Amino acid sequence: MQDQVNPKAYSTLAVDVDGTLLRTDLLHESVFALLKKSPFYAFMLPLWLMRGKAHLKQMIANRVDLQVELLPYREDFVDYLREEHASGRRLMLATASNIRYAQGIADHLGLFSWVLGSTESENLSGARKLAHIKAELGAEGFAYAGNSAVDLPIWEAAGTAVLVNTPTLVKARAEKVSNVVRVFSEQESYLKAFVKAMRPHQWLKNLLIFVPLVLSQHLDEIQLDNQAFLAFLSFCFCASSVYLLNDLLDLSADRQHPTKRFRPFAAGDLPIVYGVIGMLALLLCSFGIALILPPFFLGVLIIYYVCTMAYSLWLKSAMLIDALTLAALYTLRLIAGAAAITVPLSFWLLAFSMFIFLSLAFIKRYSELLLLTQSGRQQLLGRAYQTVDMETLAQFGTASGYLAVLVMAFYVNSDNVFEGYQRPEALWLLCPMMLYWISRMWVVTRRGEMHDDPVVFTIKDPRTYWLGVIAAIALLVATYWPVVREFIPDYFL
Repeated sequence: MQDQVNPKAYSTLAVDVDGTLLRTDLLHESVFALLKKSPFYAFMLPLWLMRGKAHLKQMIANRVDLQVELLPYREDFVDYLREEHASGRRLMLATASNIRYAQGIADHLGLFSWVLGSTESENLSGARKLAHIKAELGAEGFAYAGNSAVDLPIWEAAGTAVLVNTPTLVKARAEKVSNVVRVFSEQESYLKAFVKAMRPHQWLKNLLIFVPLVLSQHLDEIQLDNQAFLAFLSFCFCASSVYLLNDLLDLSADRQHPTKRFRPFAAGDLPIVYGVIGMLALLLCSFGIALILPPFFLGVLIIYYVCTMAYSLWLKSAMLIDALTLAALYTLRLIAGAAAITVPLSFWLLAFSMFIFLSLAFIKRYSELLLLTQSGRQQLLGRAYQTVDMETLAQFGTASGYLAVLVMAFYVNSDNVFEGYQRPEALWLLCPMMLYWISRMWVVTRRGEMHDDPVVFTIKDPRTYWLGVIAAIALLVATYWPVVREFIPDYFL
């Protein structure tokens, strides 16, 4: 039934918002903006919903302002609306979202002659929306742009239909009940976007869980290897669950960041509801795995999750506390690795971990501030730092990194090493390597060549891999010298 009539025969085009004009859902956006303001509102949401969806939307709108200029609009569709408006066509914004948000969007775009939206007493969805459109236009015909199955009755009543990123089955039904004159589609892969939102590259941090296994010299015990691997998976799933939650809570801040605005939820590439489902599923998998490991590991995992939640909700905006928390989260991974195989951790390892990861946390903050200076801004949104703090952070970070190397040097010269390794002098090679690595990390950072996350930089840095190979060889020589000795020709000794 496509293109059977002139689409301009119906001069008024009514436009839906959620999933049509926007690549997101305003109710979902506003819920997480509310929880970001205070997580205790989670207890109020069910009470408001008991009085109806319209009441829920109004209560949220009364407490949360959405920055409509930052929302992810479907630019190709907005360009189409601008062309229609310029040609003299009247546009109506008709949405089930709260009227306050709808009016804000209309004011921002400046294209709409009418704005219809939900009020405290009425949820403007489906048949109710259709009734209001007809009440405004009378006997005049209209066209309607929407995206979902709930729009089918409106398409049926409309003279012509515009489909925006409509699922295949809904598109087929819409073509049967209405004259479809324009289709806007996007080749989206939600699976790809979801994997990106999980940030699997960040799982490299969880390799720290294997450090206690390596240092305990029990790599040849299959059961302990399996326990360490399960602990690794548990932390990976838990971390990804928190990443999803963090992105959902930080939508507004991420959209104002030079690089974070491309994250799937901020860009509208992935529906928020997928994030909620994925977050809960990953968390269940994480704690399900933890239940088959030693009980102390489950306790460490709970502490890690609580700390990451606290970081996402409050601590990330506390100056210096945020960096110390990040360093503590890295150290918790080491503790979890030891708990998974039931071995003690040394003071040396914990001290080294706190200092080295505190340095990396300051690298992350410094690089973010450097991006700010390049964009002409002074305050890091959602953080307590200003560009004037850059030199101080650099001093803190380099000092912390060098202290980590000093702790390593003391450890290499300690009685623990001489008693636990067959060729402990091989471990001295680790000290100059660490000095080079942390010094280079800071030089690269101050040159502006560091990604805002040092983990991402490390993944892509060939020199880090070479240093890792040399460090692995040093550990093998120190730990398994009699075995290694068999592979070295006598004239090298």
